[in-house]
Amino acid sequence: MELKDYYAILGVERTDDTKAIKTAYRRLARKYHPDVSSEKDAETKFKEIAEAYEVLKDKERREEYDTLWQHRNDPRFNEYSSSGPAYSDAGSAGQEDFSDFFSSVFGQQSRQARQPRPERGQDIETEVAVFLEEAQRGETRTIQFSLPVRNGFGMIVSEIPKTLKVKIPAGIGDGERIRLKGQGGPGSGGGPAGDLYLVIRIAPHPLFDVTGNDLEVVLPLAPWEAALGTKVSVPTLQDSILLTIPPGTQAGQRLRVKGKGLAGKQNQGDLYAVVKIVMPPRPDEKSEALWQQLADAGSAFDARRGWGKE
Repeated sequence: MELKDYYAILGVERTDDTKAIKTAYRRLARKYHPDVSSEKDAETKFKEIAEAYEVLKDKERREEYDTLWQHRNDPRFNEYSSSGPAYSDAGSAGQEDFSDFFSSVFGQQSRQARQPRPERGQDIETEVAVFLEEAQRGETRTIQFSLPVRNGFGMIVSEIPKTLKVKIPAGIGDGERIRLKGQGGPGSGGGPAGDLYLVIRIAPHPLFDVTGNDLEVVLPLAPWEAALGTKVSVPTLQDSILLTIPPGTQAGQRLRVKGKGLAGKQNQGDLYAVVKIVMPPRPDEKSEALWQQLADAGSAFDARRGWGKE
């Protein structure tokens, strides 16, 4: 009786885990399935692949097979392989095209395989876009997603649309995940459903940039406001505040407003107003004369002192 090398047929190592074996089987099944394959002898190859996977995916069968492989050079190998605990009943469970070796050693287990073992459903991950304000205050959202339905070869054959109402907790950050137990792919053989993971993606805000729990907002100032100082209204995520601009404020300077950032799990972030000096339109004669007076008064000031020098 021929003892086939099931590991070689699937192209896996003897130390590989069940996940690697399953991945290899799916890849080869897609390539050699008679309904879709153009490979030569695809049907024969597919049967070999299916037989190998039928043994190696099952812990008990795999252990029995590994024991047989260790004794393959023993003089009494045929006697040993036909006297294991799982022989007879060849051709059960739709496996009548498997080799004589499989029927002799694993036929009994094939019959038992008619009753599929419970398997947990696949976990599903989907992204949910929320606005910054929604992430801060918390929000109940209705989401729509699809659960993939796979055939025995792991290929997606259809999708089941699903709608859920979910609570987005206040203070959640970009990239964080929400787990919804039992809302993932359906189980098989009476197994439980998988879980659904919502990955939060915070949409870009038209005013604020986010760095951790801190917010940044660009603050436009006229040259005289930066030079003389003033008070300006600055928007925050919740309301507006009156911010004092000190005299001599520079372009690019960051003015901190404590506690007006994002509410985090550990602490409250801050708001930073980043100064941008905005020049007025092309001046008229009167404005140009005033600018010239300012230039003459500040003639000793060199804005580029040390610029470009090592």
